[in-house]
Amino acid sequence: QVQLVESGGGLVQAGGSLRLSCSASGSIVSINAMGWYRQAPGKQRELVAIISRGGTENYLDRVKGRFTISRDNAKNTVYLQMDSLKPEDTAVYYCNVHFESVAGRYLEVWGQGTLVTVSS
Repeated sequence: QVQLVESGGGLVQAGGSLRLSCSASGSIVSINAMGWYRQAPGKQRELVAIISRGGTENYLDRVKGRFTISRDNAKNTVYLQMDSLKPEDTAVYYCNVHFESVAGRYLEVWGQGTLVTVSS
């Protein structure tokens, strides 16, 4: 059993910053890609940022230069630093982790979601 615990969401004014964290625990041998997705009301879930085990980062064009993804492999934790937030960044943010289980299977798990609200 693998679980993700997210934290860091909340209400912030436009132009402000928030930092999301997501920690994985459980029957994990190794973690591969870690990412953040978001889903705004009435819209499809979209990939915001993803980071490989080796540290290669990729971002949604609309957040490039404002968001930074990072990870701490020793802590099985991924972060999303969000700066210069805009009202259109308002969404529920979900952590996603790809991992190898102790049974030798390659799986993925989702966090419970954390709400980010940016007021204008």
